[in-house]
Amino acid sequence: MDNIYLFFVIALFILAISDLVVGVGNDAVNFLNSAIGAKVAPYKVILAIAGAGVLVGTTFSSGMMEVARSGVFFPDQFYFNEIMILFLAVMITDIILLDTFNTFGLPTSTTVSIIFELLGAAVAVSLFKIYVSSESIQDLGNYINSARALTIISGILLSVVFAFTVGAIVQFLSRLLFTFNFERNLPYFGAVWGSIAITSIIYFILVKGASGSSFMTPQNVQWITDNTFLLLSSCFIGVTIISQVLISFFKVNILRIIVLIGTFSIAMAFAGNDLVNFIGVPLAGYESYLLFVNDPALDPTAYTMESLLEPVKTPTYFLLAAGIIMILALFFSKKARSVTQTEVDLARQQEGYERFSSSLFARTLVRKAIDFGNALRKILPKSFFRFLDNRFDESLSNRRKKMRKDDSHFDQVRASVNMFVASILIALATSLKLPLSTTYVTFMVAMGSSFSDRAWGRESAVYRITGVITVIGGWFFTAFTAFTVAFLFALFISWGGLIAAIIAILIAFGFVIRTTFIHKGRSEAKKKEEAKLTRDWDDESVVAECKLNIKNTLEIVNDVHPSIIIAFTKEERKKLKKANKRIMELNKYTKGLKKDVYLTLKKLESDYVDTGHHYVQVLDYLREISHCLTFIIEPLFEHVENNHATTIPEQTKELVELSKDMKELFRLILDAIERNDFKGMPRVIEKNNALLDKIEKIKLLQIKLIKAEKIGTRNSLVMFNLLTETKNVLLHSINVLKSHRDFYLRNGF
Repeated sequence: MDNIYLFFVIALFILAISDLVVGVGNDAVNFLNSAIGAKVAPYKVILAIAGAGVLVGTTFSSGMMEVARSGVFFPDQFYFNEIMILFLAVMITDIILLDTFNTFGLPTSTTVSIIFELLGAAVAVSLFKIYVSSESIQDLGNYINSARALTIISGILLSVVFAFTVGAIVQFLSRLLFTFNFERNLPYFGAVWGSIAITSIIYFILVKGASGSSFMTPQNVQWITDNTFLLLSSCFIGVTIISQVLISFFKVNILRIIVLIGTFSIAMAFAGNDLVNFIGVPLAGYESYLLFVNDPALDPTAYTMESLLEPVKTPTYFLLAAGIIMILALFFSKKARSVTQTEVDLARQQEGYERFSSSLFARTLVRKAIDFGNALRKILPKSFFRFLDNRFDESLSNRRKKMRKDDSHFDQVRASVNMFVASILIALATSLKLPLSTTYVTFMVAMGSSFSDRAWGRESAVYRITGVITVIGGWFFTAFTAFTVAFLFALFISWGGLIAAIIAILIAFGFVIRTTFIHKGRSEAKKKEEAKLTRDWDDESVVAECKLNIKNTLEIVNDVHPSIIIAFTKEERKKLKKANKRIMELNKYTKGLKKDVYLTLKKLESDYVDTGHHYVQVLDYLREISHCLTFIIEPLFEHVENNHATTIPEQTKELVELSKDMKELFRLILDAIERNDFKGMPRVIEKNNALLDKIEKIKLLQIKLIKAEKIGTRNSLVMFNLLTETKNVLLHSINVLKSHRDFYLRNGF
């Protein structure tokens, strides 16, 4: 029997290592987004500083481990075997949940997830315990510490609104002070600003770090508490003097120092505050096992766990080992970069790839904000708005960025605001013993500062707001899913024992493997999108890109259209479904081409006034071709799906011949585009006209078949639609060739 619980302990530690990896993947956004977004240092330097913060922070997390031991349930009401099942269900759920969020690049709260997982698993084990005993459902309150859980959650949710508001206000005042041309104002205000920020961060380090450190004595902690004002005032004066010297005599950019110190401090806070979310449960399980095996005469089904109510200092070597694992994950986890990139994209100053679509709520909110802004402009004096527009003018900053080829997502003023505001909010909440989530605070501060900085302009506001709503909605989804999945796993393991535990662990690791492949595909697609945005275009590269787009589209059309016809005539539903999937991908591809046309033409150095519209025409026709294929496949698939009769031999013969002739036409078009040889255009046009005549003849055949009552209504409708849209495909394809010819020749190639 003891071997079963030894297996549980080993499984908990294996799951803990996995949880550390996926946990860092999600929480890395907390301390990396500002430094990466403002590009204050090379990426590896930022990671090294964050890694140092993580390592230091792990030694500050010892006192936080009690949350996993007795935070949301009463351990003295559970027996040893029940506690082990509860902890195992929590760890399995945590890995699955966090890995899912990482895969889709969405930050979530590891604090909320662990609390609701503990709550769900505790409820499941309690209900199972009640079921096999003489107790009733009213006794559930004896097992669950619901008041503590609700206090933690309510505090976390309140911090969301507060963090956004404070971030927005501080950023607004900071921008008024520095403007976007902040280099000019740094010599005058930089020292005081840097001192305020760095002192706030030092206060944050003292408050967050000292009380939970595994090597701090109570006397040291008390001294820091008693002398906080003296320490901070001395720090403020000293940092102000040092900063002014660095700025005036050594031309040091103090904002970079603020952001890097902030990166270290938030990373330290993450490790100190959130490490419990990853290893608190396994350590509690390990301590429970040690207590149990010290008295082998005890029955695991009768040994209660009052010992978990007592505070225990976690050994430093456990914490350091966890820190090393997190640092390795920080450097090598690709999913961590995806989550970080999501927040950076939502906060970036310039236009670009928007991964979220608009929503009704976002559109309504933007509309109301515009109306409110217009109303304010009627009430307040125009001079006030001229002053604001002048302080928020980005034109000079953008010109300098273009000259320096600076591709940062936002400037260092905003990055420093993100860091010191998040630091001081977390520190204040900790000193007042208010529960919060570091993820929620840092994310909402970043969103508030980006909103105040006018990063959410008319071009992007609806997409950014939808993104923020999606992330916040994901937090509620985290709570619901964490509770439900942990509840089900705990019930399953309680019922099935060791076999069920093994199956549950295999499910977790199988899930992680599966999402790894999904993430890889999403990352590759995103890289292609970003490559278009950052690419330097010239005349030749645009022509080459135009040729490639045409080739990619028409090759798919040349392959899909005949396969649709053959699959329809043979009633091959699976092939039609496969063709429909390819057409959906083509639609997405051509839609992306249309979306990127503005940025492409904007980056061109030469004068494209006379020829640029030909490039736009090419993309328009490619988009129309993909639409035509959609209008073809949907009625055909529905026809076959409903088991209607397809074509009769006369129709099949004509359609097969038409598809063969179309393949010849597309080969001619693709060959002309590939070789940039347009001398054969008359032959292509002649071939196209012959195909158009053939379509008209097939339509005439349709009418004769209707008259002869050889086909029904549904056959007629679907065939006429097929022929009409095929005709449109041919017309648009010829227009593509003509537009590309004009684009190529009129640019002197």
